[in-house]
Amino acid sequence: MGEHRPSSNLNYTTESAHLIKTLQERHRYTVTKEQQSPGSDRSNMNINWVASKDFTVEMGKKQIREYIQTWEMQPSWLYSLDFLYTTEEDYFTCHHYRARFSTPTPQKPIQGTASVFFVVGISKVKPQTLPVEVLFVLESNRLVHTPGQTRFKEKWLADIIESKRLLGRAVNL
Repeated sequence: MGEHRPSSNLNYTTESAHLIKTLQERHRYTVTKEQQSPGSDRSNMNINWVASKDFTVEMGKKQIREYIQTWEMQPSWLYSLDFLYTTEEDYFTCHHYRARFSTPTPQKPIQGTASVFFVVGISKVKPQTLPVEVLFVLESNRLVHTPGQTRFKEKWLADIIESKRLLGRAVNL
């Protein structure tokens, strides 16, 4: 299991800090379904997230895996999912996870990776019968995604790996 880190610890990832900030802002400024942008695609794949009262770190891993299975990706993509840590915030207990994706082949078993960071928020003020709140962000990106409101694109992972490859080549010049 991961370790608990208080929210004042500056060692957690930039992506995790960004997810926490977004979760807190959503708590302050709740958006109703009528206020969502017109024409947004509500048919995006999602799962039924567990009620806050039933959440465990292992249940979070299980459900994130279920959610990743809804993504339309080639079967060549493999990933590992790790629980990172828990933080205590004003209105939420946040559980942080990282999924690290790659496309290894027998010819090139060591490839670049692309990470997707998830936060599962357990509200301290809303009824515990409500589902957990889940957000995710891709490595080195600022756009925060919400399951069911974003259609995941495999190209995002490929772009991250290609950017790292190009940066590595530029640094080694």
